[in-house]
Amino acid sequence: MTRVKLLQGNEACAEGALYAGCNFFAGYPITPSTEVAEHLARKLPRSGGVFLQMEDEIAAMAAVIGGSLAGCKALTATSGPGFSLKQENLGFAMLTEIPCVVVDVMRGGPSTGVPTGPGQSDIMQCRWGTHGDHPSICLTPAYVEEIFSETVRAFNLSEKYRTPVIVAFDEVVGHMRERIEIPEPGAIPLVGRPRPTCPPSEYLPYDDSRGDVPPMANFFEGYRYHVTGLNHGPDGFPVNASPRIHTDELRLLRKVEGNRGDIVRFAEHRLEDAEVAVFAYGICGRSAKTAVDQARSEGIRAGLFRPLTVWPFPEEQVAALSGRVRRIVVPELSLGQIVLEVDRCAKGRCAVEGIHRVDGDPITPAQILARIREAL
Repeated sequence: MTRVKLLQGNEACAEGALYAGCNFFAGYPITPSTEVAEHLARKLPRSGGVFLQMEDEIAAMAAVIGGSLAGCKALTATSGPGFSLKQENLGFAMLTEIPCVVVDVMRGGPSTGVPTGPGQSDIMQCRWGTHGDHPSICLTPAYVEEIFSETVRAFNLSEKYRTPVIVAFDEVVGHMRERIEIPEPGAIPLVGRPRPTCPPSEYLPYDDSRGDVPPMANFFEGYRYHVTGLNHGPDGFPVNASPRIHTDELRLLRKVEGNRGDIVRFAEHRLEDAEVAVFAYGICGRSAKTAVDQARSEGIRAGLFRPLTVWPFPEEQVAALSGRVRRIVVPELSLGQIVLEVDRCAKGRCAVEGIHRVDGDPITPAQILARIREAL
């Protein structure tokens, strides 16, 4: 039976993880994400899951990788400085293809910054935070109910493509309370990681001969294999000066970039005949929706494109949009990050301009409406 609840965004994230089958959490308290951990600290042990408060965010990411290798659906949640600490181990999980979900409830920065205010300046870190070339999936919900459903989707994508998935939303959405409906178990299909069909003696953990996503065996089930952060061959052992290094790195990117149709999601609002478009996510997307409706009441043909997947970036959709409108306005709680991606994809077909704010308060509908008016 569908359950109706009044939940904070962070609580909805925890509920989404439980719905997806999360049975392992490791983290360290940090504002404004702590409620995710608090909620799971109460609920996971009741269902036979494991909750660990680690000594820091580096250890939390390492524990999540270990839990996933043992067959768990694993989650960690953090913000700003903690997300920075996770990056080395996050890169390890990307190269070794360990499914896990990382929640980043964004706040102001750099350093300690504004712990209790919203920010969106982690969004490039979600793509490029760890060194080297690597795939990246990052989901950006804007409503409490979306946080629930996108957390479920994050687990599905992580398991399906054997890769970490980031869920990034800002402090305002994380602490906002809204009515949500939690569907019955099974209403949202759940995905498990690809499993080996061969006996343990024949298993190769990175055998891509049958596709870009190799089957994954769980530790402690008879399959013994090597996992290393070095570039490796199909057996998991390091390789040096091998063509395999280049082709394997391309495969890691291809299994994400080559499945954009399955991964990229977005919402459109009143874009059919728009002359001015707003590209916004998170709390900025909520403000933008109000601003667009107010503009329409003034006879201004405005519309909203709101990405739920920011990485991979919705390049094709932005390119098409830029060919239909005169201007794209990009409000974001940073000094300019995603606006550069929008401009890259627009390729001069229309004007692109940003609205930037980093004082710990959200961008208001009035600020966005004023810029829409100026665009005419």
